[in-house]
Amino acid sequence: MAIQPLPFETQIFELEKKIEELKKVSELSDQSLSKEIESLEKKLEQVKANIYKSLTPQQKVMVARHPNRPYTLDFVKYIFEDFVELHGDRLFRDDPAIVCGIAKFDGEPVTIVGHQKGKNTKENIYRNFGMAHPEGYRKALRVFQLAEKFRRPIITFVDTPGAFPGIEAEERGQAEAIARNLREMAGLTVPMITIITGEGGSGGALAIAMGNRVLMLEHSIYAVISPEGCASILWKDASYSDKAAEALKLTAQDLLKLKVIDEIIKEPVGGAHRDHLETAKNVKYAIRKHLNELMAMSSDKLFEDRYMKYRNIGVFAEAK
Repeated sequence: MAIQPLPFETQIFELEKKIEELKKVSELSDQSLSKEIESLEKKLEQVKANIYKSLTPQQKVMVARHPNRPYTLDFVKYIFEDFVELHGDRLFRDDPAIVCGIAKFDGEPVTIVGHQKGKNTKENIYRNFGMAHPEGYRKALRVFQLAEKFRRPIITFVDTPGAFPGIEAEERGQAEAIARNLREMAGLTVPMITIITGEGGSGGALAIAMGNRVLMLEHSIYAVISPEGCASILWKDASYSDKAAEALKLTAQDLLKLKVIDEIIKEPVGGAHRDHLETAKNVKYAIRKHLNELMAMSSDKLFEDRYMKYRNIGVFAEAK
């Protein structure tokens, strides 16, 4: 799939187009243009680095939502071995918006749960744009309980605008399904690592995200509401979304300062959508580091570690 340019990437795409044109000319003629191409490639890398190191919160929202970003099944392909997908919530149906399964990580068995968006219109309709119904969260809960029974570490990948808000989802108990997941995750005694890979939207994200360690890709976002939704409520106008994105403190850098997350995973220059393999390597390294630390803890310690992590989020000040 061709990479779609974002509004602030005009200069990047112009340079890439020039490089591609020079390469074609070089191939079709005896004229060597290697020096010119090399010079432009160096300039391109510098431009990408300059643009991406100074993104605004609203621009990070655009990057986090880029349709070419890697999704759960991409990370499964590059990071894990022997993946077997598990389907259904044993109550109503399967939900393709959440992928669950068992696999091996560095030869050791693990459990995987993650949101899954589509790579084209047909897939997005099938995956409901990564917005899960109640049965998606109940499927995740079933797999969490399976991991607890067989003492398997849990790795979750979060990338959703939020839980599906349709009438049928509410009729089948969307809020209850999310609340039950939060309660059950709080009591898990196996290691759990969560990675925010794109957009982490509200309770739909949190319903699979109560890890002992919560990590975020460099240009991902995590918030209680979308900037557009926030702007519609506060200013009655979604066009104020850039102002809302700034106020929400939804970037990985903001959330690390606030101690909501534990680590930022570096993305390739120009964003994860430009290099899935390099992104996956960085994610794998982070998982390995934290998993080794968590695997050394006892069940009681893992429970206490998760409990204290969420108790310590936020600062309370008594009124004078």
